[in-house]
Amino acid sequence: MEGLPLFPVRGRRYILIMQAFAALLDRLYYTHSNLDKAAVLTNYLRRTPDPDRGYAVGVIAGTITFELFKRALVRDLVAERVDPVLLDLSYDYVGEMSETVAHIWPRNPHGAILNRLPPLHEAIHEFQTRDKPQIREYLALLLDNMTAPERWALLKLGTSTLRIGMSARSVKHVLADFGGVSVGEIEEVWHAEAPPYLDLFAWLEKRGPKPDAKDAVTFHPVMLAHPLEDADLPGITPDAFLAEWKFDGIRVQIVSTPNGKALFSRSGDDISGAFPDVLARVNFHAVLDGELIVKSGGEIASFNHLQQRLNRKSPDPKLMAKYPGCLILYDMLAVEGRDLRPLPLSERKVEMARWFEAAKPAGAELAQSLPFGNPGELQTLREEAAKLASPHIEGLMLKRLDSPYVPGRPKGQWYKWKRDPMLTDAVVMYAQRGTGRRSSFYSDYTFGLWHNGELLPIGKAYFGFTDEELRELDKWVRNHTVNRFGPVREVEKALVFEVAFDAVHRSARHKSGVAVRFPRINRIRWDKPAREADELQSLAKWLD
Repeated sequence: MEGLPLFPVRGRRYILIMQAFAALLDRLYYTHSNLDKAAVLTNYLRRTPDPDRGYAVGVIAGTITFELFKRALVRDLVAERVDPVLLDLSYDYVGEMSETVAHIWPRNPHGAILNRLPPLHEAIHEFQTRDKPQIREYLALLLDNMTAPERWALLKLGTSTLRIGMSARSVKHVLADFGGVSVGEIEEVWHAEAPPYLDLFAWLEKRGPKPDAKDAVTFHPVMLAHPLEDADLPGITPDAFLAEWKFDGIRVQIVSTPNGKALFSRSGDDISGAFPDVLARVNFHAVLDGELIVKSGGEIASFNHLQQRLNRKSPDPKLMAKYPGCLILYDMLAVEGRDLRPLPLSERKVEMARWFEAAKPAGAELAQSLPFGNPGELQTLREEAAKLASPHIEGLMLKRLDSPYVPGRPKGQWYKWKRDPMLTDAVVMYAQRGTGRRSSFYSDYTFGLWHNGELLPIGKAYFGFTDEELRELDKWVRNHTVNRFGPVREVEKALVFEVAFDAVHRSARHKSGVAVRFPRINRIRWDKPAREADELQSLAKWLD
């Protein structure tokens, strides 16, 4: 980015903001150190004017996405300009369409030449206000006038497929350092603001007041737990910690103020539309932390049943009646405008119990503390969580009684102690190219179990192995390919994975009729013959 005039210069009408955005993404993508990433983004924020820097922050933090054009349009445009065999070979080698097009796109010698690329916000506006034929024309025009890194940035942005390995939490730290404020202050106003964050930057640069988030229906960043290590267990005593079940639903936050109400996921996504039955029962003013579950016949149903209701903009009334949404309440962050987060957990629990008794919220229950006297009794509780009678329980939550409610994952405050995963030996059936840094490797593996002499797929995994193991697996896939389907290769049925997973549920999408939840590769069984892998019926004992 050095040397780019990223700010208005007297006598110049245009500024190289689109080039700066492309250079930013390129630097972030190839920078591995978190500190170096922070320095790159900070430099960009200092040198880039509003509103473009605000849109860039939203894109990187994942608070805004743009589907400015379809991936099919990109494919059609490049297919008109490049030999189809060359395109297919290039895509097979690269493994990712945006990067393939960015490098293979031929400049049109007879096309219009722009004297500058549009600023980021202008390009977004143009795509959003044009009809389909005009979008096609405008996209081709920009690609003709861009370098390969600029094309890649535009295509990833426009198809909502951008991943550069920087979390929203990291972006907040950068903004805090940029403005000389605490991360906690950024958290307070973050969800009350929206891209391009004009008021946020005005405050950080001392040009305006701090944005007012009071009574706004906004998400409050949640407090998270560390996995319990063996060394932590002796310190978990009943005088300092409470124990609760870790339920297998989704973590949610219920926010209700005089200005409205909403249901948020743990990452801050508004999921109110998918669960109108839950929100309809909210007739109080409070901020609550809990677990969203569904029930069937009055009992907690499996995660698979909950999943049927997720990501639905207009849920089916019959499905809502069959699997009504319910809440298990863990914590209370605020009530009637009073912030409880600075209080210790023990006091917040008392406040929540008192409120619950008075409000009697329908469709909700309080998480119950589990009595224990020593670490041995905790181990017994954890083993109880693995019983088949409680498939909706993942393990234990262990929380310090004196812990305030702090965003993020503070050390030594909360722990999660999940039950041991289920294991099966499965045979690799197919391999697919990964994305991002893995786009040159076959890193996504579909695996199956035997049934009447045939392998039937039960899931797909793409992590659980080291970089060295990935290179070995990629080489194995290339040397044992028996068929190709675009970026997917069918392989010899000769390699066994020991697969860890959290649950088994019925699935109409899989030929086997079942699928495993949250699969990951536990071990690569180079030593095991494929015919000695497990039978499909071995999953029956775990089926929800």
